[in-house]
Amino acid sequence: MPRKEFSFELIAQDDKARLGKIHTPRGTIDTPAFMPVGTQGTVKGIFTDDILKTQTQIILGNTYHLLLRPGVKILEKFNGLHSFMNWNKPILTDSGGYQIMSLSKFNKIDPKIGAIFSSHLDGKKIILSPEKSIQVQKSINSDIIMVLDECPKLTKDKKILSKAINVSTNWAKRSKIEFGNDKSKALFGIAQGGLFKDLRVESIQKLVEINFAGYAMGGLAVGEKQSDMFQILNESTSFLPKEKPRYLMGVGTPSDILGAVKEGIDMFDCVMPTRSGRTGLAFTWEGKLNLKNSKFKNDKMPLDENCEIKDLNKYSKSYLNHLIKSNEMMASMLISLHNIYFYQQFMREIQKNIKNGTFHSFYKKYINLYH
Repeated sequence: MPRKEFSFELIAQDDKARLGKIHTPRGTIDTPAFMPVGTQGTVKGIFTDDILKTQTQIILGNTYHLLLRPGVKILEKFNGLHSFMNWNKPILTDSGGYQIMSLSKFNKIDPKIGAIFSSHLDGKKIILSPEKSIQVQKSINSDIIMVLDECPKLTKDKKILSKAINVSTNWAKRSKIEFGNDKSKALFGIAQGGLFKDLRVESIQKLVEINFAGYAMGGLAVGEKQSDMFQILNESTSFLPKEKPRYLMGVGTPSDILGAVKEGIDMFDCVMPTRSGRTGLAFTWEGKLNLKNSKFKNDKMPLDENCEIKDLNKYSKSYLNHLIKSNEMMASMLISLHNIYFYQQFMREIQKNIKNGTFHSFYKKYINLYH
């Protein structure tokens, strides 16, 4: 039964890998968890009811993009994004911090104010301060809200990374003040520090002093080697509070997820399942399949014989290959839905293996299959 307050329950561990439950008023999230990305209030190409059928328990929306379209006024008329997009389970929203990096040519940072954007849609000036980001996320009615942070691009310059930590820590304090004491929702801090252990630990410790309901690792999956990402997680996750959820932002491939779970991460999000689906790339228990490849032209087998969602097990690889070659939008829709289904089945197997104490064997079997 849904609880009135946000909470996290750590159920079991297999070495560092953690099995848990996040409780929210809108439902429980089993961890490790994968969150499909619905940046603008839609998981691209997939009906909301079908997302539910994949056993998805939480999705991600984006503050910056939803602020631009449809805008706060419309979202407030619907009492938030849940009603607007017909999704009755939890939503986590990114704060817009990633867009400070990804849309850097459209903004400048003023540490005392926030990020000052020129809208990439119409050039309109937008000030996204820590306070404004929290206000927008409350208008979205998010269940898990992220602090606004400065996410630097991949760099070895410790001065740049240290500056980002100082700015992000100050913004985190301001975000918490604006968030207030709403126990039905959660506010997560975001650690920065690039690939340097000392900077990561510094950032984590500063956030722990502020005290958040959960903690995210930001500034990773931004171009570094996978092995470097795993190494910094190995060196820094032990400094995160054991009793609170840990979120690795923007990750990733199934092997990224496996390696991060091994280091104690609980939550993930990525556009990869749907973005790959739109390019004809499917994730399966046999690895990645490029369905554009002519070798699938005569393949009568489905991607997964057991997937009955939208009768996906009735569509052959040959048919999907034909849809791709014919530039039919149905190809993107079917493969994207399959990929979300696969990711959620993958997470269920991770959970089961942690519970059974067999995660290491599962990890060894699959870690190199999707890299």
